[in-house]
Amino acid sequence: MKKYNKYFVLLFALLLAISCQNDDYSFGDLSAPSNIKVTAALVGKTADDPFGDGSGKVKLIATADNAVSFKYTFSDGTSANAPGGHFEKTFTKTGVNKYTVTVIAYGRGGVASNTTVEVEVLSNFSDPEAVQFLTGGTSKKWYWSASEPGHLGVGQNDSDATKNYYPNYYSAGAFEKAASPTSSCLYENVLTFSLDGEQLKFELDNGGSTFFNAAFASVAGGSSPDDACLAYNTGGVKTVSLSPSESVVMSNPNHQTQTRGTMLNFSDNGFMGYYIGQSSYEILSITANRMVVRAVMGGNPALAWYHTFTTTPPNQNPTTDYTNLVWSDEFDVDGAPDPSKWVYDLGRGDNGWGNNEKQNYTNSASNIKVEGGFLKITAKKEASGGAEYSSARLKTDGKYAFTYGKVEVRAKLPSGGGTWPAIWMLGQNYATKIWPACGEIDIMEHVGNAQNLVHGTFHYPGRFGGNANTASKTIPNVSTEFHVYKTIWSPASITIYVDDTIIHSLPNDGSLPFNSDFFLILNVAMGGNLGGNIDPAFTQSTLEVDYVKVYQ
Repeated sequence: MKKYNKYFVLLFALLLAISCQNDDYSFGDLSAPSNIKVTAALVGKTADDPFGDGSGKVKLIATADNAVSFKYTFSDGTSANAPGGHFEKTFTKTGVNKYTVTVIAYGRGGVASNTTVEVEVLSNFSDPEAVQFLTGGTSKKWYWSASEPGHLGVGQNDSDATKNYYPNYYSAGAFEKAASPTSSCLYENVLTFSLDGEQLKFELDNGGSTFFNAAFASVAGGSSPDDACLAYNTGGVKTVSLSPSESVVMSNPNHQTQTRGTMLNFSDNGFMGYYIGQSSYEILSITANRMVVRAVMGGNPALAWYHTFTTTPPNQNPTTDYTNLVWSDEFDVDGAPDPSKWVYDLGRGDNGWGNNEKQNYTNSASNIKVEGGFLKITAKKEASGGAEYSSARLKTDGKYAFTYGKVEVRAKLPSGGGTWPAIWMLGQNYATKIWPACGEIDIMEHVGNAQNLVHGTFHYPGRFGGNANTASKTIPNVSTEFHVYKTIWSPASITIYVDDTIIHSLPNDGSLPFNSDFFLILNVAMGGNLGGNIDPAFTQSTLEVDYVKVYQ
């Protein structure tokens, strides 16, 4: 038996060797690609513009005998795969510059040949301010703005100018991805932008784990029905080139307020933390400590993802607070509100106070009074000043304004379809810096048509009206129980709470209008753009305020 086994083993090894040799022939011709030809057409080149139209774009076409794919490498430090040989490269160094383009042609079995060409092209695009913001002039670290609702979101990518510039499909809640170990790695990202001479560089430190869109899990050698954190090496330092945006947003009539129009293009498959198969990102807005970018999802051009970053590391338990009480009204004297602290807005305003609101504001005791330790603002169904409803709006305009601090308002909200109570703040410079340039902080808005859903909102240039920076959360029993509606406002951030639940947060900086005096406003509106349809059965309902306190 042992002798037969020895012969059998020898025969099996011989057959295996023959089989492996036959497999080699399956590659076909293993000759290296030859006869490589490259054409480089400068976009906009004419007799009068021999170096192109200033866009820096060059259309490249490579062909070769026996080639199955191509790769381009460029002397500006970038590279790109081009399986069919076609690629459009944007060179971004300002002025007329000469570049070396190396074309690698790959044949069967991985054999390769290459050739080089030179192109000389004009680029007149630059965004030195964006580079300064990104790097601080040397190097700067960026983090996901995890405390800000909408820091990760997705929306449509089409010609609908009313919806193609913000994440209208999905917006992550504050620290949403921290709730699960399959997504929490996202907040460990550290994105470093730096300058190496004139070259912008980028490095992503993700702690060894990348948050992958489920469609691209195979890139990390895995599979997942849902987005998940997967082990993945991000590949070290990348070069970043800037180019003008050509996104659908740029065609919007108001694109100047919706996008900066600058693209960040990362070399060697670089990406900004969340893997969506994309290496080019459009800067929508950027300041010294906050940045919003937009990227069309690789392989699914119908979707655009939105990322918001800040220079402050994520902290789910911020410690900033203000504890010195500097101003308050506890409404402990019955009658009209204290005239040393409050004044009224009266009438119907322009176009229903700019929102198509249906009420007339009065200072009548039937609409506003202090009684039993509470301020009571009552909206009623009654003829008033040409309107079908009456109500009141109280403010500290000209009486008290402040910069930075903590505001607490303990209140019980009205109810009923069409009611729209608000606790909010407006920049005291509103007469010279017309809204939204003056800024608006909505500590609380609630509509009776969506009972218990409390909104926190910021209005400022580029984000106002229907595009305001807003978030909401369901808080039980807001019309039957008192809650504390609070904001903590500092030079670094503004955070809105109900009791101790975060509703919304915004990184603050010198580019935003939230660094000067604001005054307080309390009101109940009826109907309008946010209040919606008014219940025909509505008769009256009251906003009750126990106290208003300001700490610094």
